[in-house]
Amino acid sequence: MVRDIAIIGDHFILPEMFEKELRKVCPHEGLNCRLRLEDWPNSPVNHGYSGDPDILIKEFIGDFDEVTAFIGNAEVLIMHQSPVTDAMLHSLPNLRFIACSRGGPVNVDVEAANRRGVKVVRAPGRNASAVAEFTIGAILAETRKIRIGHETMRKGVWRGDLYRADTTGRELNEMTVGVIGYGKIGTRLVKILRAFGCRILVSDPYVQLDISDLEAGVEQICLDSLLEQSDVVTLHPRVTEETTQMINKETLSKMKSDALLVNTARGPLCNYDDLYEALVNGTIGSAMLETFAIEPTPPDWPLLQLENVTLTPHIAGASVRTAQYAAQVLAEDVKNYITGAPLNNLCLA
Repeated sequence: MVRDIAIIGDHFILPEMFEKELRKVCPHEGLNCRLRLEDWPNSPVNHGYSGDPDILIKEFIGDFDEVTAFIGNAEVLIMHQSPVTDAMLHSLPNLRFIACSRGGPVNVDVEAANRRGVKVVRAPGRNASAVAEFTIGAILAETRKIRIGHETMRKGVWRGDLYRADTTGRELNEMTVGVIGYGKIGTRLVKILRAFGCRILVSDPYVQLDISDLEAGVEQICLDSLLEQSDVVTLHPRVTEETTQMINKETLSKMKSDALLVNTARGPLCNYDDLYEALVNGTIGSAMLETFAIEPTPPDWPLLQLENVTLTPHIAGASVRTAQYAAQVLAEDVKNYITGAPLNNLCLA
């Protein structure tokens, strides 16, 4: 039996990579694969966080009609950030299986797929290691004055004063780091942080700490206590109704006046107007921002002008290994679907 498979990749996870990993695990299956390349990240995704009630999906790239036409009669869709809506599924009666290479397939209307009998799988933790490592780098860049030293030297200014007791950086082993969200990324980050010898606090009401973290002295506490006690607060929850703009004027006011806020998760977790005021007024000391409410950020965005902010263009999860691993995870579940084996990462609404 020949399986008709539509594969949509981009310049991060190439469609050829998806096909290569699939053929590795299905060497004897008849696979009719057709490939499509989207222009991301050269072109930005549609974030879908504007509140439009007609757009239930988030963070997608591709025209609905063009993607639907490409999928056509395919039984299996393998993709990264392509949109899949209820209306599209209505026009795709042969589609039975969707493999989305995201930790959370927010670009797919999973509820509609479930209702129509279309199975959806994902790639949980695909970039956990990459984001955790990046977060460590982000913390060090700010706390050890790496970013400030670099920027001033580029301008021809030698900041020897950064060696002064009142301006120099702090070591992680003397600080308390608060981790909000203890999923795939949060747990990975905590294990790396343990090697630095810092005090580690975790706030996540929906999970319990791993036994090895408990034995290492990691503490699980409520959000308010974490904000009050932490020198560094780093965000790692998913965007939900509960977590949207969880960092706001009220929560920022609970933080230490010299605290560092790190967001390598998602822009909607923060109220960036409130954060700007907190950074200007000295409510907190500094911020490292990797994700934003609007991407790309407007060139006149106020936070771009502050000297106590480090910014990067949403690249924490970008690594060669992330792309390869995601393709491998999906390939395994496509093989399971084809052979009738249990699915590893079935996604339910």
